[in-house]
Amino acid sequence: MKIVTAMLIFTLLALTGCNTFKGVGQDIQKAGSAIEGAAKK
Repeated sequence: MKIVTAMLIFTLLALTGCNTFKGVGQDIQKAGSAIEGAAKK
């Protein structure tokens, strides 16, 4: 269990060091905007 936790923490630290989270956030925001636009039609 400790190994899994350590790997998860390492992965999160590695991802925060790059723009991955920023890119994912932008993709989610665009998808939300598309859904909102479709709902308004």
